[in-house]
Amino acid sequence: MSTNWQRRAATRPRAVEAVTLVLLFAATVFGVVFTRAVLNETPLLWPAVALSALACAALYRRRDHPVQVLAVTLLCTMGLGTMGYLLTPGLMGPLLVALYSTSVRTSRRTTWNSALTAAAGMIVAGLFLPSFPNSLILALVNPAAWTLLSAVFGSYVRVRREYAVARTEHAAREREEEARHRVIQERMRIARELHDVVAHHLTLADAQAATAAHIARTDPDKAFEIVARLPESTAAALRELKATVGLLHQDTDPADELHPAPGLGQLPDLIDACSAAGLEVTVTTEGRPHPLTPVLDLTAYRILQEALTNVTKHATTRTARVALSYSRRRLTLTVTNDTPSDRPTPARSSSGGFGLLSMRERAAAVGGTFHAGRRAQGAFEVTCVLPLTGIEGGHDDSHDDSNDEGLAP
Repeated sequence: MSTNWQRRAATRPRAVEAVTLVLLFAATVFGVVFTRAVLNETPLLWPAVALSALACAALYRRRDHPVQVLAVTLLCTMGLGTMGYLLTPGLMGPLLVALYSTSVRTSRRTTWNSALTAAAGMIVAGLFLPSFPNSLILALVNPAAWTLLSAVFGSYVRVRREYAVARTEHAAREREEEARHRVIQERMRIARELHDVVAHHLTLADAQAATAAHIARTDPDKAFEIVARLPESTAAALRELKATVGLLHQDTDPADELHPAPGLGQLPDLIDACSAAGLEVTVTTEGRPHPLTPVLDLTAYRILQEALTNVTKHATTRTARVALSYSRRRLTLTVTNDTPSDRPTPARSSSGGFGLLSMRERAAAVGGTFHAGRRAQGAFEVTCVLPLTGIEGGHDDSHDDSNDEGLAP
């Protein structure tokens, strides 16, 4: 049940976003009602509900315009305070969410400037609470503390994401350095082989030629015999040189060391390579393709490459379907293999490998979500949702959470 819910949440981000905002609006209205119940003088109800609805509706744009959304929610919350409402965490819900989003998506300086401004606004609004003139904790300290706590939590998540991105990049650099070191070692070994081949055979040929020249006048027959053996030495040298130098040439060696990183533009080449390995792949695209950043383009390509590689190695059938779905803010990648439900699947055989873990970490590093599992019909499916805007770091954990803010995908 949990797996099905996570897959549906990943494929229906707008529905999850709408449900989340509705629940947040309900919590805010509950804070309004709670304040009216505990205060001696009941403030106006419908203006407070309208301000709560405006603040929750503004949160829909928090990923694209976090600072502007924070300003709107702050003004709405201050309006509730000036109307006489007690600024509880429930009533301040939209403001806390906006502060968290700003802390996650902006720089450290912007984060703390916004947090201090919001705290000052809460203190100013608390001065208008006529029912709590003698309680500084309820009227001033409590709202300001909640705003700062939300900013601290968002900053912690941002640092965790930056650390995850740095760790992924460091691991990639280490793998590249290790591969480069192995190549250098192998080519040094081949260089030594070349030196031995050249030194041995050319020294032998030089000695034979010198001997033949020395005895040419005194023993012509012996000299001709030595000269006749020279082609054997040179032919052996050429054979060994050809075999040794051939190890240096690889069909996959790039002609230019500065070739660009692969992306979805190379997807047809990847499909052709899979076809050459006996895997039939069909590709479908929904929506209008968006231009991707180099990091996001490489991430999408590597996830598709790893998923198709797993199908090639583990699947019992030789067909796979790749679906690319573009929306305004997200790119959804789906790779499906129709494996019969009574046969082993990649999910069962991948427990000891790193393919799924690598794909999950790549998705998390850019703030996306990843899910892999078997569907009810028996097909094994990999689903990855990558954000197209507003991403500055990776996800802070490896779970299939559908929201980079803990609210919505």
